[in-house]
Amino acid sequence: MTTSQRLAVIHTGGTISSRPDPNGAGVTPQQAPSVPGLAGVQVMDFQPFTLPSPHVTPPHMLALARLVTEVAPQHDGVVITHGTDTLEETAFALHLLLPAHLPVVVTGSMRHMEEASWDGPGNLLDAAQVALHPATRGRGTLVVFGGDIFDARTVTKIHTTAVDAFGGYPGPIGRIDRVAHAAHVEYFATPDARTPLAPPHLDARVEILYAYAGWQGEGFKEATRRSDGVVIAALGTGNLPAPLLPLIQAATVPVVLATRTHAGPVLPVYGYPGGGATLVSAGAIPASFLNAHKARLLLLTLLSSGLDVGEIRRVFKQDAY
Repeated sequence: MTTSQRLAVIHTGGTISSRPDPNGAGVTPQQAPSVPGLAGVQVMDFQPFTLPSPHVTPPHMLALARLVTEVAPQHDGVVITHGTDTLEETAFALHLLLPAHLPVVVTGSMRHMEEASWDGPGNLLDAAQVALHPATRGRGTLVVFGGDIFDARTVTKIHTTAVDAFGGYPGPIGRIDRVAHAAHVEYFATPDARTPLAPPHLDARVEILYAYAGWQGEGFKEATRRSDGVVIAALGTGNLPAPLLPLIQAATVPVVLATRTHAGPVLPVYGYPGGGATLVSAGAIPASFLNAHKARLLLLTLLSSGLDVGEIRRVFKQDAY
């Protein structure tokens, strides 16, 4: 690293900025952390909001994207600290909204700053060194946690309390380690070309419904009446109980099929009533490999961008994101 490098660190709250609340029970975001051990780099801090991640909304994500767009030209990399509960959603939204040439890395911690095993400093230093590494440019928004580097499209939180809380099929796309205090960054995949989306706002309403054995479609009609689109976390490769078939056929808003299974694509394989092939014939849109909450963010971004159902179907079908 040269002395001319500049790093923007955008703090949003979360456990990485938290400690026990002196005025009440529990842990709350209170103080943004500093990047440790980053010699020869000018660090500029920004704090647009301080929130626990369950309070972060799509408008917050759009505001972050606009802040990154504003500060990135003056910096060699951008790091965003974030709570882990919705970290993957913010990272995916930034993936959709920002051009791939901007080196943006999202990180956080599973333990707060007053715990002896606080993982915040290590994750923050890892994220900073990845953001500043020349091989990061062109890869879009990344997530760095526990030394692993993840694609924002596939990363997901896989454990509620473990320090190595992030994973997701097919796994990390890279790794950062340190040898004699020098960063060693290795990528296992090449970046994909893509075009960012540019919605004027992110206020489309998209709900998620969760499929289960014996579901008769309770809540489906109500969700389609009050929403601009619906995502269903379906069974297996995108299958549902038979009563959902006529409901999807009659729906007047886009219905996207994700899977409640931990990994794997949605494919129109089965031809029985409610099988994936019949649901796609009825108008449902397969979410490919996106989980339900990322499919929701993609759908609401496309709806907020003014795309019609045919264009939305094309984006999902061609993995054009």
